[in-house]
Parts: sequence; C-alpha cells; structure tokens
Amino acid sequence: MKHFLNPLDFSVEELDEVLDLADEIRANPKRFAKVCEGKKLATLFYEPSTRTRLSFEAAMMNLGGNVLGFSSADSSSAAKGESVSDTIRMVSCYADICAMRHPKEGAPLVASMKSSIPVINAGDGGHQHPTQTLTDLYTIRCLKGKFSGMTIGLCGDLKFGRTVHSLIEALIRYEDIKFVLISPEELRVPSYIRDEVLKQNNQQFEEVESLEEALPKLDILYMTRVQRERFFNEDDYLRMKDSYILDKEKMKLAKSDMIVLHPLPRVNEISVEVDDDERACYFKQVEFSVYARMALIMILLGVDKPC
Repeated sequence: MKHFLNPLDFSVEELDEVLDLADEIRANPKRFAKVCEGKKLATLFYEPSTRTRLSFEAAMMNLGGNVLGFSSADSSSAAKGESVSDTIRMVSCYADICAMRHPKEGAPLVASMKSSIPVINAGDGGHQHPTQTLTDLYTIRCLKGKFSGMTIGLCGDLKFGRTVHSLIEALIRYEDIKFVLISPEELRVPSYIRDEVLKQNNQQFEEVESLEEALPKLDILYMTRVQRERFFNEDDYLRMKDSYILDKEKMKLAKSDMIVLHPLPRVNEISVEVDDDERACYFKQVEFSVYARMALIMILLGVDKPC
C-alpha cells in the first residue's frame, strides 16, 4: 500500500506514470467512467477548501466511485476531541482511500501510520500540498511540453505557501530549471527550503523583491495569495496583502509565451483584466486537476486501465 504525502513519495518515473495516465483520461474520459465502481473515497477536510475538495469528489465520481466525508472540523468528531489517529482507523472501515486536509503540519503522515487504506495529503498547514503540485506539473507539461530549461517565477507568499514548497521540491529533480523567488523579505521561502532543498541540490535560484524586474525573463509565473489564515498578526497581513498585483500593464513586460499559473483562490493579486489574456492559465489548472487526481486515485488503488 502506497500513500501520497509529499511529492517526493513518487520517483520521477512514478510521477511520469501518473501524468501519462492523466493524458489518457483527458483524451477519453468516458473510457474510465466505471473503473472505480464500488470504491469509496473519504474526504477528511479539517479546514476550508473549495477547489481541492470538489476536485477530489469530481475525480472519484468521474471514475464511477462514491464519496463520503466532511468539509470542516466542526462537522466531524474532531469537535468532540477525537484524534486524527482514531478518525482514520474508523474511516478505514468505511472507505477504500482517503484525502485529508489539515491545518497542522504532519497530520496526514500521522494518519498514514494508523491507516489501512491509502492516504493522500490534500494540504497540511503551511507544509505541503502534493496533489496541487501534481496538477501544476501536469499543467506545465500540457502547456509547455517539458520541464527542463524553464525559468519559473514564484511570486507572493513564499513563506507560508505550501504549494510553492511542494513545487520547488518536485521540480529540482528535472534538469536546467531556474527559480526566481519574488517576495517581500518577510515572506521569503523558509530557510529549510533555501538551504536543504535549493542550495543542497546546487539549484539555480535568485531572490528578488521586484515583480517588474523579474517578468521579462520568465517562462512561467506562479502567483500566490498572501494567506490571511497563516498570519498571527492582522496588521502584518494588511501591510503585505497588496505587495504584488499582476495587471495588464505588468503583463506587457512578459514574454509572449509566458504562462501564468495560480493555485487559487485569488484575492486581488491577479487583476480580473488579466483573465482574458491567453497567457492566463489558472482556470486550465482547475480543469487539469481533475484528470491528475483521477490518475492518482487509480494508481493508489491499483485499479487497472480499461481494455
């Protein structure tokens, strides 16, 4: 039994297998409409989510399976003090696979140690978001055709942005990637990402504060929101929430084939006027997320492809 708690849980070859299967599903979704008949996915979401939870539910239903679970800690026995370990042991009696989102870093790992079904980390605090990374990789591969040779700008909240941390860890395994880390000093990537991931792997990267300075050299711009829920101080949040806003004027500085990605939800860091730009690909990410999660579910459940 295999879990998916961190992008590094899968080798590059295993990730390619997931992405290749996602390609097959996207090309002919009806072919896969019954492969998970009789299977159940439990969605254990201890903090709010729209895209991730609905994407998992859509993925399982598109495969012919069923979904059960809860969408907030308040609506679960966690409100009564039940531990994650007890919850997953109980859920393992009801479902075949589980997707868990939790505000505490490491909670899905704890669950996996007590679970008798595969556990998928759907986001744990400011730590990891591996299925968003799977979506990001699939989107980049679909739109750019490759990973190597790309200059990728990561902009906004790089300190608490778990999608950023996961994406960096996944992409350093490919050749000739360069990162441009764009953030205010207070929201730079954590030291463990800088030292243990980037520097330790001799990865090309630079840290800048100006989005305008970075834009002309980017092949991919990955925008993130400043996350109010990660701040302990409201004044700090209000001071930094408008640090970077991508608009039409700034887009004029970018390459004609640069793509803009965003894990969503956005607040105001991408102006709605950018939505009509053909380089704005964040809603394509949403579409691609379902195919990527369908492929992941199939592989973790050991479901064979239909003939």
